Amino acid sequence: MQKHDFYQSLVKQTQSLIGGESNVIANMANISALLFTSLDDVNWAGFYFMDSPTELALGPFQGNPACIRIPVGKGVCGTAAATGQTQLIEDVHAFDGHIACDAASNSEVVVPIMKAGKVFAVLDIDSPSISRFDTDDQAGLEALVKCLEASL
Repeated sequence: MQKHDFYQSLVKQTQSLIGGESNVIANMANISALLFTSLDDVNWAGFYFMDSPTELALGPFQGNPACIRIPVGKGVCGTAAATGQTQLIEDVHAFDGHIACDAASNSEVVVPIMKAGKVFAVLDIDSPSISRFDTDDQAGLEALVKCLEASL
């Protein structure tokens, strides 16, 4: 299956999981489980919420225990929250200011989740492999996030 088709399938599964459910925690919990069990070669999949204008707080996830708080503008997640732009990082060790919640993580993709024109949360996915994620993964995950945004 090509990545485009794979991600279309994930978006449809996401729509089925969260359709009609308004509880964002429940929806994010199911999405993180779906991503963690569906994506190959990932060691963490989950969410961080904007807890204040300056800080993200850990939300639903699958994987090893994680950093509970991340300053906006710091690390890959904080950069995505500060810029409102997806961060596609081939080698997290080359990313200035990377926050190593899990030393096994080597690449990362973080997609901001918008609500009312502001960053509400971020979707964070880590892999133990360098260059695990590409622009096809980015586009697929951004489509999945659009589905979640529609439920907010």
